[in-house]
Amino acid sequence: MANGIEKIIAETFLQMAEGLETGSFGKRPKIALTGMGSEHGEENAMQAAIAASKDGIEVYYIGSLEAPGIKTIKVSNDEEGHDKMDELLKSHAIDGAVTMHYPFPIGVSTVGRAVTPAFGREMFLANTTGTSSTNRIEGMVKNAIYGIIAAKCSGIAEPTVGILNVDGARQTEKALKTLQENGYDIHFAESSRADGGCVMRGNDVLRGTPDIMVMDSLTGNVICKMLSSAATGGSFEAGGFGYGPGIGENYEQLVMIVSRASGAPVIANAIRFAAQLVRSEVFAVAKNEFAAAKKAGLDDILSGIVNAQKAASAPKEDVTMPPKEIVTSQIPGIEVMDLEDAVKTLWKLGIYAEDGMGCTGPVIRISEANHDKAFAALKDAGYVS
Repeated sequence: MANGIEKIIAETFLQMAEGLETGSFGKRPKIALTGMGSEHGEENAMQAAIAASKDGIEVYYIGSLEAPGIKTIKVSNDEEGHDKMDELLKSHAIDGAVTMHYPFPIGVSTVGRAVTPAFGREMFLANTTGTSSTNRIEGMVKNAIYGIIAAKCSGIAEPTVGILNVDGARQTEKALKTLQENGYDIHFAESSRADGGCVMRGNDVLRGTPDIMVMDSLTGNVICKMLSSAATGGSFEAGGFGYGPGIGENYEQLVMIVSRASGAPVIANAIRFAAQLVRSEVFAVAKNEFAAAKKAGLDDILSGIVNAQKAASAPKEDVTMPPKEIVTSQIPGIEVMDLEDAVKTLWKLGIYAEDGMGCTGPVIRISEANHDKAFAALKDAGYVS
């Protein structure tokens, strides 16, 4: 009995000592790392494990190498390593894992965390791997929520959201602003460019203008790679925290993604990121965030997006073009996929319009005299906000 009490006392003092050293008190998060498969060799992954273990994290290394302070689980190859990782996750022997690839189900995708070059600001990339939805716009709306979850768990109480100027940005903006109007607590960033707005330009990527940059995961994957390896020529990812945790509604398995090209500093940061999410109780935060978004009508908004795109793919009716006019005024903010329909909406009202492409994206071109009337009609039809 005495030995049991002495053991508890010893463990308590050890946790206190680690807390004083690292600033993290309480149970040490248990994070596994699969080390095989890296383009830089297993030694690179083990360096990351050793570095992260010094920050109050119990690191389980799954591979063939051993090191003091690291709990190694020996495996003979990458596939065996992933099987062991899955086993540890399902049995709750570990709190989370960092790995180089993982088959997430549809609806789950990862939120990356990068350090931007202009001012050294951290920025969450929503998202970078996986697929939140097979519908592009629905997926980007979900990505925004996933990004908010990751940012809040990383200590940002009111993260700002920007939407990268890619296909679907304007429709995503409208959906998120409807959520905001319905009571969802979302804070939009303002582009650093002169024309402002929450749709972000390439400059905003470099500056880290928003806390969360929303985009599709394929674009996010490219941006994550570029930001992490811009200073090394691309073969060694040296900066940032990797491609982040897989997040989705009712998904409660903490798997963090890094790349085969990720260097030890990035992998170590990914392990630290995982530990931060464990300490912040990421699954509880996610549950609360999804509940708040649903209360603000998330399901109806997403259904509306899917139904609108189905309607858009239906056969188009013939519309007669009004007599041509000189078009010197522009209405921006139109989604590129909606341009043709938006023009025809104005034609039906007898307003001559043309589509075009400005510096910041698609525009509708009309005469100065018809600007206000055309804008009101496009707003009523849901093409602009």
